[in-house]
Amino acid sequence: MSTTKIPATVITGFLGAGKTTLIRNMLENADGRRIALIINEFGDVGVDGEILKGCGVDACREEDVIELANGCICCTVADDFVPTMNKLLNREDPPHHIVIETSGLALPQPLVRAFKWPEIKSRVTVDGVITVVDAKALSEGRFADDEEAVAAQRAADPNLDHENPIEELFEDQLNCADMVIVNKTDLLDATEHAAVTAELKQKVRAGTRLVATRHGQIDVAALLGLGASAEDDLHNRLSHHEMEGEEQHDHDDFVTFIVSLGGVPDKASLLQRIEKAIATHDILRLKGFADVAGSSARLLVQAVGPRLNSYFDRPWKPEDRRGTELVVIGAKDMDREAITGLLRG
Repeated sequence: MSTTKIPATVITGFLGAGKTTLIRNMLENADGRRIALIINEFGDVGVDGEILKGCGVDACREEDVIELANGCICCTVADDFVPTMNKLLNREDPPHHIVIETSGLALPQPLVRAFKWPEIKSRVTVDGVITVVDAKALSEGRFADDEEAVAAQRAADPNLDHENPIEELFEDQLNCADMVIVNKTDLLDATEHAAVTAELKQKVRAGTRLVATRHGQIDVAALLGLGASAEDDLHNRLSHHEMEGEEQHDHDDFVTFIVSLGGVPDKASLLQRIEKAIATHDILRLKGFADVAGSSARLLVQAVGPRLNSYFDRPWKPEDRRGTELVVIGAKDMDREAITGLLRG
């Protein structure tokens, strides 16, 4: 038996920053590595997992894509994460590398701490924590301490509460990172790019690398093989709660629910209803699949803030349960009944 530890990469980042796109690009350029994925969906519809399972590359075997859908991974370490890791490690053909995509609401610190459990620590090491950030959102003032940026964001979205835990989550994800992927830089001009980079340099730990990307594209050799052993460096990666003497966090400020619509008559009207719901309610993220009349393929829908993207990702399979299911994530006081009504039309 090899005594070499299997490296694991934790990929975190706020909602819609581009984590799944980054991982898909990584798989398409895995260069012979057999990579296992653990995906933490915050909700009951495995959107990210389905995208990755359908990527059609050798490094993306369906049996190597594992979804943990019982809530935030940092709250279910003992019940879900550790047993899952044990199953992967005990396979006859264990993976060369393990990649863990956390939900946008997850703290990375408790997850990294789980790698100190005896049955995991002897066989796996955290090669690096990668935090993906949305450069365009940052340039618009989201998650910024600057008062002018906060004021500008409040003016753009008066329903947004800047005192909620979202900013702390963002800062905790940055503080734990060995590398920060500054994604969507193609949406910035040179001045905006320089400003975002300067802001991030003030928030990250000394030695954390900032890497600008477009569409999550980065050489796999730069992403994997960092050798950080992050589980042995937790004292330098404390979260806000840990610095305040608290060991646990909760998600009482966020709620997740699913809206089932069955089949929808056309794509345009569905997207119009989604846009209206996002514009009038505290929706942080909306994602899901839709069954559009007249199409043999499923429509993938993903929205972060005001930005809405959609495309037909693959044909429906015979074993699929066709229909339209949308996962809505937002502030705890958002009007669930009103949002559901808007989405159903």
